[in-house]
Amino acid sequence: MFAHGQTVIQIMEQLAPKHLAMENDKIGLQLGTLQKEISKVLIALDVTDKVVDEAIALGAELIIAHHAIIYRPLAKLDTSTPAGKLYEKLIKHDIAVYIAHTNLDTAEGGINDWMADLVGIVREGRASLEVVHTDKLYKLVVYVPAPHQEAVQQAIWNAGAGATGNYSCCSFSSEGTGTFLPGDHAKPFIGKQGQLEHAAEVRLETIVPQSLQRKVVQAMIKAHPYEEVAYDLFPLENTGTSYGLGRVGKLPEPIKLGGLAELVKQAFDVPAVRLVGDPDSVVRKAAVLGGSGGRYVKHALFAGADVLITGDIDYHTAHDALAAGLSIIDPGHNVEKIMKPRVADWLSAELGKRKYQTTAIASGEDTEPFRFI
Repeated sequence: MFAHGQTVIQIMEQLAPKHLAMENDKIGLQLGTLQKEISKVLIALDVTDKVVDEAIALGAELIIAHHAIIYRPLAKLDTSTPAGKLYEKLIKHDIAVYIAHTNLDTAEGGINDWMADLVGIVREGRASLEVVHTDKLYKLVVYVPAPHQEAVQQAIWNAGAGATGNYSCCSFSSEGTGTFLPGDHAKPFIGKQGQLEHAAEVRLETIVPQSLQRKVVQAMIKAHPYEEVAYDLFPLENTGTSYGLGRVGKLPEPIKLGGLAELVKQAFDVPAVRLVGDPDSVVRKAAVLGGSGGRYVKHALFAGADVLITGDIDYHTAHDALAAGLSIIDPGHNVEKIMKPRVADWLSAELGKRKYQTTAIASGEDTEPFRFI
C-alpha cells in the first residue's frame, strides 16, 4: 500500500514542523497536488531541470526540497522562460513540489544539528545562535470517571503531553465528584436522561506544548468515555522548548583553525573552503549555520565562538569578523546537501514503520553552481 500525499507530508512535518519556519519563508506545497498516492519521493536540495529529469526517470510523484522554486508571487507563467519551462515539466509529469526550508534548519535533529554533528560540536551545552520560536506551554485539566483515568492519561502522554525537561509522563490527579443532568437527546455514558447524576471523577492535570495541543486534545477526547468531555486549557508563564537557527558549542578538544578547515572539507565533501583568520590559531568553540550566515557574525561573537562555519560570506563581513577576532570557514551554501540522504533515510524509515511501500530517495544530482579550477 502506497501512502497518500497528505500522509507523506504529515510525517515529514514531524521532522520539520511548519510553525518552526521563519516569518514569510516560502515553505509547504509550492506546485502540484498532494491528493494522490505516492510511490516514490525524491529528496533534493534544489529543484533544477536535471533534478526534475531524475524524478521523472525514477517515477517519483513528489519532490521534497530545501530551497523554494517560487520565491515571490507570479505575475504570469511564461513557459518560454527557464523557470516557466521547469514548472511546465513538473505539471506535465504530475510531480508535486513541497519545500521544507527554515523549519528544517531550525528543527531539533535538522540541518543545523547535522552540521554541528559533522563538525564535532558536542551535544551537551549546544545552543542555537538565534532563537526564533519558543513553544508556549498550557496546563490541560480534564475530568475523567475514575475507572477510565489510566486510559485517558496514557492517551494524553502518548500524544506528547506531560513532558518537562528530562522527565516525561508528568501529571497530577485529585479525586472529586462531578454532577451533570443529561438532556432529552443526550446519550450518557453514566446516568439517565432527566436525572441528576453524581459521578466519582478524577481531575487530571498535565502540561501541553502549544505545538501538540490539537493532537493531545483529539487523543484525549477519543479515549474519554463521555459524550461531552469537560476540559480546560490554561496558558502558563513557564517557557517551553526554544528552537533557533544555527548551533554553537564546544569542540571535543582544541584544534588549530587550519586543521578544522580540513575537517570541514572532508565532512561536507567540498573541494575547498574560504578561510578567514590565522590557520595556526586555536579553536575551542565553534558555530555553524547552514546557508547564508553573514548576518550571524555578531551572534557567533556574542556566544563566545572562535569560528563561524557558514556560507556566502561577503568581503566586508569577512573584514568585520577578522577585526572582531572571529575566524570564519566558508564551505559554501551547497553544504546543505547533507539533508538529502538524512531526510530520505528518516522518511523511508517512518513510512516503513506504518507499513507503507512508499520510499524516499536522495537525489544524486549535484546542484552546486560553482566550480573550483
